[in-house]
Amino acid sequence: MNELNNAKDSHQRPGATALGVRTPEAEPEQTPEYFEHAVKSMSEAPLRSGITIAEIRPPRNLAPLSHAIGLEISQVDLADRIASQEEPDGTVAAGDGFGRLILLHDPHGEEPWQGAKMRMVAYIQADMDADVASDPLLPEVAWDWLTEELGGPGAEYSDLGGTVTSTASVRYGEIGGPPRAFQLEMRASWTATGVDLEGHVQAFANVLANVAGLPPEGVSQLPRF
Repeated sequence: MNELNNAKDSHQRPGATALGVRTPEAEPEQTPEYFEHAVKSMSEAPLRSGITIAEIRPPRNLAPLSHAIGLEISQVDLADRIASQEEPDGTVAAGDGFGRLILLHDPHGEEPWQGAKMRMVAYIQADMDADVASDPLLPEVAWDWLTEELGGPGAEYSDLGGTVTSTASVRYGEIGGPPRAFQLEMRASWTATGVDLEGHVQAFANVLANVAGLPPEGVSQLPRF
């Protein structure tokens, strides 16, 4: 699970190349066509409204070949939700959320996920509704969101593992933000059983939407009174 911890610190804005990043330690060789296909498929995934996607620089030294994308809750959508969901005590029902999905591949590796397989490493962090955050079953529910989405068509997987962490923060003194904030953090990794990764990206985006509190598409969220 080391790839989960290393991936957490890789949220950098500089874009990666279209063919991903090859680590300096790897011997120069042509990027396999199937890896190029996998990278391209990640950018072609159809996403629900309210989420934006961009290439980011993947972490180095995790695998000879890697590629990464960053997903965020749309700031326009976020502003609308915050305006309609502020609680009387100043807490915000749902807020900012972002995620990173990293593709790792070692054509010559001996690990179970290497060889012709693609390892996906995911990280999500999002503000939570105070009522939802207080639910002791929140980690189990969030993990169920992930397994249900990955169980859909086009997102077949194996060797799934990860962690879910729920935290509460209280702000004091001269510091911006709501007096109380609640966050959920998810780290996960799994092996994609093919090189068409649109379904994996779409599943990951849906999990981010659920964690961040976006309403289902086509459903308007009513303001709180």
